Amino acid sequence: MVFDPWIVLRFWPQLLDGARITLLAFGIALAIGIPIATIVCAGRLRGGGVLAGLSAGYVTVFRIIPEAVMIFWMFYCLPPLTGYAVSGLWSGSLALALISGAYLAEIFRAGIQSVDRGQWEAAKAMALPRWITWTRIIIPQAARFATPPFINFLTELLKGTTLLATIGVADLALRAYVLGSQTFRYLEFLTAIAIIYFVIIFPVARFAERIEHRLAAATR
Repeated sequence: MVFDPWIVLRFWPQLLDGARITLLAFGIALAIGIPIATIVCAGRLRGGGVLAGLSAGYVTVFRIIPEAVMIFWMFYCLPPLTGYAVSGLWSGSLALALISGAYLAEIFRAGIQSVDRGQWEAAKAMALPRWITWTRIIIPQAARFATPPFINFLTELLKGTTLLATIGVADLALRAYVLGSQTFRYLEFLTAIAIIYFVIIFPVARFAERIEHRLAAATR
């Protein structure tokens, strides 16, 4: 089979629309997942009590359940349980958001716990208000430690959006498959989306590596 790049250019608008859906699902999952992660992280840091137990249970459950299973469950089970029709985009994005909340909560918690204990003790000795301790001392330092794994997770989340094609969401992956089946040119379209994902993800991954190296150098 001879590779024909012109057929990709012919259907390029459809691929771009698929990329838009992919980025939209990514944005929805992140917009919902970050607040969930913040709440769960706060519960995990309490060390004990009902909230800490629920938070730990949430992290355990949603880190174990495979993404595909969660997406299928949201798509097929959520509408009958709630009585409302939920689109594939929203059900799939919500599934990714719940899983993202579990992983991001652990990333946030690890970043906060990486802050030297002496920082807490110094703030306490200076009788600083708790909100100043968090906003001016703890969070800025924790962000340095949490940024590399956070950015790496973003790349994994973006790759995870390809699973939405399994429930009929017309994202980039499904558009490529449909166009390939219509034209019998799977080679061109699947290669095209592989390149598109690489162009999107590679700079982000490299950025995460640079931050990680700078952090390691600063720590040394």
